[in-house]
Amino acid sequence: MKNNYALILGASSGFGKAISLALSRDGINILGIHLDRAITMPEVKCTIKEIKSNGVEAHFFNINAADPIKRKETLNSIENIFKTKINPRIKVLVHSLAFGTLRNFIEEEVSKAINQKQLEMTIDVMANSLVYWTQDIVHRKLMKSGGKIYAMTSSGSGRVINYYGAVSAAKACLESHIRQLAFELAGKGITVNAILAGVTETPALKKIPNSEIIMQNALRRNPQKRLTRPEDIADFILEIYKSETSWMTGSIIHLDGGESITEL
Repeated sequence: MKNNYALILGASSGFGKAISLALSRDGINILGIHLDRAITMPEVKCTIKEIKSNGVEAHFFNINAADPIKRKETLNSIENIFKTKINPRIKVLVHSLAFGTLRNFIEEEVSKAINQKQLEMTIDVMANSLVYWTQDIVHRKLMKSGGKIYAMTSSGSGRVINYYGAVSAAKACLESHIRQLAFELAGKGITVNAILAGVTETPALKKIPNSEIIMQNALRRNPQKRLTRPEDIADFILEIYKSETSWMTGSIIHLDGGESITEL
């Protein structure tokens, strides 16, 4: 276990942070990719300190995860870390990047509508980046048979939400990438699944206009009478990542306390 690592894309908040902390408590070293400004760095440093307090390594890289040059440099650094280890491997890769443009496609004032650059950026960061990181990790043989890849999707992949069009497109694209990667990596014993969490009060959700209404609707629908928490997702990954089975792959796993089964 001591040479197992988790590479978390989006490690400093929300789902990524909760998963990093949970895996570190189970003895997994954390490689955290995040993009934070000076104002939020104190909280990131507290997260790193908490991870290390669990007796594991914490290597955090403050970069744009969608930048190919930064991705290459970071993976070079990870390879250098691995050179001092015996049979190191990335056991878990988590894609939890929430950075996109929240604008409608059509607006009376054209300047307020999403533009080509914003739409392409949103899909690249929130969907395509999963493919590029996976390609490089597999090509460099940093992940081997038994590896687990998880990506965070949302109900927006199949629903319409005001201002959410670009993110909806990215999530639908992400789910397609999950299926294709699962198909292509099956022979290597690496599983790839999407996790569709229920509505969760994260920094990303709070940026969506009318997020309070979204949360109220979820509370009304959820038979367990609460919102999903980042720790719910972390606990699930903690339960299943150690399994060497490769039979659950290419799936969209609903983790929402029953929120999606009712239309109340």
